[in-house]
Amino acid sequence: MTLLSIPDLIGRFHPILVHLPIGILLLGCLFQLLTTNVKFSALRPAVPLIYLLGGLGAVFSSVSGYLLSQSGDYDSNMVGIHQWLGISVSVISLLVYTLYKKQAKDGLLNLVAVVLIVLITITGHYGGSLTHGSDYISSALKDDGKGKAAIPPIANVQQAMAYTHIVQPLLQNRCYNCHGAEKQKGKLRLDGKDFILKGGEDGKTLVPGSAEESELIKRLLLPPSNEDHMPPKEKPQLTAEEIELLQWWVKQGADFNKKVQDFKQSEKEKTLLLSFQTGAAKKENKLADIPEKEIGKADAAAIEKLKQAGVVVIPVLSTSNYLSASFVTAKATADVLKLLEPLNKQLVWLNFANTALDDKGMQAIAKLDNLIRLNLSRTAVTDKGVTLIKGVSHLQYVNLVGTKVTAAGVEQLKGLKELNSIYLYQTGITKDDEVTLKKVFPKVTLDFGGYVVPTLEKDTTEVKPPVAK
Repeated sequence: MTLLSIPDLIGRFHPILVHLPIGILLLGCLFQLLTTNVKFSALRPAVPLIYLLGGLGAVFSSVSGYLLSQSGDYDSNMVGIHQWLGISVSVISLLVYTLYKKQAKDGLLNLVAVVLIVLITITGHYGGSLTHGSDYISSALKDDGKGKAAIPPIANVQQAMAYTHIVQPLLQNRCYNCHGAEKQKGKLRLDGKDFILKGGEDGKTLVPGSAEESELIKRLLLPPSNEDHMPPKEKPQLTAEEIELLQWWVKQGADFNKKVQDFKQSEKEKTLLLSFQTGAAKKENKLADIPEKEIGKADAAAIEKLKQAGVVVIPVLSTSNYLSASFVTAKATADVLKLLEPLNKQLVWLNFANTALDDKGMQAIAKLDNLIRLNLSRTAVTDKGVTLIKGVSHLQYVNLVGTKVTAAGVEQLKGLKELNSIYLYQTGITKDDEVTLKKVFPKVTLDFGGYVVPTLEKDTTEVKPPVAK
């Protein structure tokens, strides 16, 4: 771990220190302007002290701001303007305190108060621009918020330029805010080919041909809770498809001048690319696993019986009558499963993870025609039980992790036209079966587990001495 120097540490307090003098000085200006009215003359004795405290606070803020600017993370031109404006606020604040002590005329004091308000406003604007981007105010008025896709819909994805039309818009909408022309966290810029290839203070960001060695990809794959994960967890995140797209581009050499059609593509990658042709925005805004058709309210008495049995029953959305039921605190016995039948129309999500549900119990599940998501992970369900749900036509998601299900059982679901995800980690599926199932389910995401999380240089590694023989 790299320890911060004292100046670096003080500089990082600037965002905290800067707001206090702003508030104090604005209060002083307000009091000064109010004293022009006789009714507020009692405020006058407090004004010089307010200006003094605000001026001293502005000096400390200016010093911490200067130290922060030495990190090189910000645009030097904008930093220069913000810096001198901040110094001006400090000087004028202390100047107006001096004028008070010399009993200057009210007209001059009022004029300086107005000038100080304007100066603080402009200084704050440049500070906000450094932190959030120069368009941080106007962007709120534009129709380009977080809800929109990072990659705009492409008319013909195969004819598109891979970097210009796909990668660059993605970086622009998810990364430029911290790694663009106005701000360069970690001395990294991602707003141009030369900057991307140059990398930042942690070394090369991009290694053409090797996603595993590219810091950009490593950071994206880290858990959001990890402090090195990018983008930061409070920022809009890349979707799984967008990350997969970047990995594909890097593995294929990260060429900045080729069309998509000039890159090698597997069938899976062609499907991935095609999703951006029809518009990622449509996919992102799609209501998650909820039927479009509205449904009436479920029988309150039936829901209450399930809750008394320990089943957690809640609406999928606060505005929807569709329901989710979880057996996390209930036993999946025949009597309890029978209580699900009155909710046949409303029940769309069902979770039996880590319960004793077996093939016999699956007979009750097969009667729930509107099921969309079904979690059977780590249950006693086998191929026989899976076969029973092949007629649940709206199923989109099935989790079979940790069960004894084999490829033969999974293949029974091939007739489900809306199926898009099956999770098969730690099942009876072999490596050979994986190849077969991918052919049987060409349009379905099959997750077999076996993920490899890249090890970063900063990671802590435990080294154990060899066991003595």
